[in-house]
Amino acid sequence: MIKKLEKAIKKIINYLKTNILMTTFIVSSLINGCLIRFFTVENYFAIKPILADSVVLLIITAFGYFFKPKHQFKYFLGWSIFFTLICIINAVYYSNYLSFASLSLLKTAGELGGYADAVIKNILEIKQLIYLWQIFALCFVHVQLKKKKYYSRVKDIEVGKIRFLNMSVVSLIVLGFFISMLTGTDISRLNKQWNRSSIVMEFGIYVYQFNDVVSSVRTTVNEMFGYDESYKTFREYYDVKEELGENKYTNLFEGKNVIAIHAESIQGFTMNLAFNGEELTPNINKLAKEGIYFSNFYAQESVGNSSDSEFTSLSSLLPSSSGTVFMNYFNRDYETILKLLKEEKDYYTFSMHGNKGDAWNRNVTYSYLGYDDFYYYTKDYEIDEEIGLGLSDKSFFRQSVEIIKEINNKNENWYGTLVMLTNHTPFSDIEKFDYLVDYKTSEINSETGEKIITPWLEETKIGNYLKSVHYADEAIGELIAMLEEELLENTIIVLYGDHDSKLKQSEFRKLYESEYYESVLINKNDTVGTIDDFTYEINREVPFIIWSPDIVDTKYNKEVKEVMGMIDIMPTLSNMLGVKPKYALGNDMFSIDENIVVFPDGNWITNKIYYNSSKGTFRQLDLETSIDMEYVDNYNKYAENLISLSNGIITYDLIKAYETGQETVLEEKGKVD
Repeated sequence: MIKKLEKAIKKIINYLKTNILMTTFIVSSLINGCLIRFFTVENYFAIKPILADSVVLLIITAFGYFFKPKHQFKYFLGWSIFFTLICIINAVYYSNYLSFASLSLLKTAGELGGYADAVIKNILEIKQLIYLWQIFALCFVHVQLKKKKYYSRVKDIEVGKIRFLNMSVVSLIVLGFFISMLTGTDISRLNKQWNRSSIVMEFGIYVYQFNDVVSSVRTTVNEMFGYDESYKTFREYYDVKEELGENKYTNLFEGKNVIAIHAESIQGFTMNLAFNGEELTPNINKLAKEGIYFSNFYAQESVGNSSDSEFTSLSSLLPSSSGTVFMNYFNRDYETILKLLKEEKDYYTFSMHGNKGDAWNRNVTYSYLGYDDFYYYTKDYEIDEEIGLGLSDKSFFRQSVEIIKEINNKNENWYGTLVMLTNHTPFSDIEKFDYLVDYKTSEINSETGEKIITPWLEETKIGNYLKSVHYADEAIGELIAMLEEELLENTIIVLYGDHDSKLKQSEFRKLYESEYYESVLINKNDTVGTIDDFTYEINREVPFIIWSPDIVDTKYNKEVKEVMGMIDIMPTLSNMLGVKPKYALGNDMFSIDENIVVFPDGNWITNKIYYNSSKGTFRQLDLETSIDMEYVDNYNKYAENLISLSNGIITYDLIKAYETGQETVLEEKGKVD
């Protein structure tokens, strides 16, 4: 037995000696696979993703034996470059979006042109280039092997076809062992592809990327896959879905005009800060105190960021899990609050933006969402002041008010969205409003009596962000002041933060974990403590406010503490404006006892817990209520079903199919059970 073992070990050693380049490729690729997980999902030593990556690498290596030894370097170098790029791209992407890149995002690549500064200054880090070592290592080994005439020696030993078969057998053995470790949940997530972090955790970065390619290609020919199942699920859901009920807010704003302020990157925590006695967001705070303020409101954006929030707030559907609605699925028949108001109340609808009209395909998508007109950048505005990516918010609002006055004169009722821009990452154009916030903290030395000036947040990304937020708040204040004279009498203001700041945990630690943090808090009880993955996610709230002069100091003026998501805006606002949506997946916040906010990656939050689906763990928020696994399992199932249902509606244009009676055609063909 010992002799057989020794003989087997000698064969393995001899095999490795005559396959040095192949071994270098496999080992270096596995190390990079572990590194990408180390810097992202952190399960770098987990056996399952290592086995999954090994299967991919072994299969690729097997085909390398069809090349002669002297040509194998080019083959393995090509794959090494490809895998290195996969790691770098995903490392950069994860640092900004907490998810992994997808082939379906290629259509959005053109949007990066205007955001190159953000990519360079706010995203790319030196550590994200560490994966390049694989290429250098392979080149170094190749040079050393050439010096020792290695390729000449092994060409007489290596029989390509035999080694191909041997490597294929080994890869199948490893694959079988890996499959035996998988659960039904793992396979389901791999097929659905929407929880990318979980896939990388369980299957490794290389399996994830290849599976993403298959999933993205499948999406482009979606009529061949999954339509029947999605349509059946859709029909079963809406056949039993109850119509939105009435409450004390029903028809409260019927006949009112609407100005929706799409507040770029404004995060909720900024409303509780005051520097040197000056509130950071005094105007937003005033609207919150006088209006209906939803203090636990979350954006539910995916890779489309601002465009996702525009879509979700209008349609009450989640963003697409593959690509973006504005770029990939814009030409669908969506039900939106704009269309309901146009059809039932004869509203004129419009959007305004200080950026280019074709940014995120807005000039095309808007008509499908129900906008009558789109006013933007050079077409409708004088570019008299630029900050960041386009026209400054103050100039944008000033010029927009003049256009709105004309609209108001011509139309009895209207709904307008004003998309802000100045507070867009990377918040680097701060010299134009640097005076707005003074972070220098003054202290007196008790021994010498000397005044000590502490810069604190100066020249930090979060410091720049806070200055940018203060500017945005001033712009909002100026907008309200300009509207007050004649337009607010029959108008409500709807303000929502489109998504969080996209700053990293390390930036928030500079604020929350500083000794000066409590000195700038308005509400001293609103402390956060140490920033970890859970506190970082939970504190990504953004403001949502509905304000009207008619409800100030009335029974309708209140703070709503129940958790709410972007998907809930449309049904909540529709009820107030006197229209009833049929296909909203969100809830009217005044008609429910407990709500859940489901994020596109499968995470979710209630008032009781925040659940991380990729890690399968949660943090309890309500410490006075006991949480059992039945509670978690029920909401997990709800979250998965909601994501699948929403994706089906978007991908297969199911609202149009249902409204046009396509189900009858399908039944005749025997496609619907």
